[in-house]
Amino acid sequence: MSENDPSGTAPPDRLPIPSQTPLFHALERDRYRRQEQIGALEQRTGRRLICYVAGPAASITARDILPFVDLLEDVERGSDLDLLLHTSGGDVDQAERLAGLCRKRVGPAGSFRVIVPDSAKSAGTLICLAADRIVMGQPSELGPIDPQIVIQRDASGDEFTRPAQSFLDGLQDIVQETGAGQLSPAYFPLLDKLDPALIDFCKKALRRSEELATRYLAHYMLRGQPDCTRRAREIAHELNNVERFLSHGAVIDAERALGLGLVVEILDPDDDVWQGYWRLYCEQSMALGAPTARLFEGRRASILASYQAGQ
Repeated sequence: MSENDPSGTAPPDRLPIPSQTPLFHALERDRYRRQEQIGALEQRTGRRLICYVAGPAASITARDILPFVDLLEDVERGSDLDLLLHTSGGDVDQAERLAGLCRKRVGPAGSFRVIVPDSAKSAGTLICLAADRIVMGQPSELGPIDPQIVIQRDASGDEFTRPAQSFLDGLQDIVQETGAGQLSPAYFPLLDKLDPALIDFCKKALRRSEELATRYLAHYMLRGQPDCTRRAREIAHELNNVERFLSHGAVIDAERALGLGLVVEILDPDDDVWQGYWRLYCEQSMALGAPTARLFEGRRASILASYQAGQ
């Protein structure tokens, strides 16, 4: 965009000059190049594109809402919207807020897709279920939606996460050993510290995750299909079924997602649009710089933030 030409088109006898000062533009050249890539993808698809790319130690949290709203400020209401998403998961409540913000911006007139270049796991998968369709390629993966529970280890305040169902299954094993009169004394210190409220919280978290997935699928992805509510309930239960997946990190690739009944658009590795998404994601991933960082990016906004889940 020229400094003297707000339309961004310079006269034929002049080179286009960015509106930023020369040094600032040079310092932020990578950011501007990614935004140009976003603009090119929007031109190619005819859809608006925003991006949320998180590092391996960055969980979806309430602090993500402010920069995410900033991204949506530049999206016209009723637009067809794409969200390029990479996340290992996080707070289900905040994932619901992010998905809700996208759906409200799209409204009944537009459509909403989630682009998964790499991974959208756990709460990230829940966001995908709020879309009309998911766009995936060969490297793409979703995951089970059984929630992770943050547990305080000791008085020092150290925390760790465990799948809610695994916590309940472990407790059930102890109960069965107790009933058989075979309980090991090694369990006594653990039982002494057992919090009944945590058990109740795990049960409710599992139920909430499945109910949210059911509602999303019935209202959006499966809408209009025969018996969509029953199918939505079945798919949500499968995604929440740790007996089937065994690991919270289990891979649900594009073909497996289709097999579950999700609406998935699979792009070939040589497809120019997929190449555009993948190259953009690679550059955004390299820009993170820290495991706790997350990048919020659109054609105008570009916000790099780094904070722990509890901050």
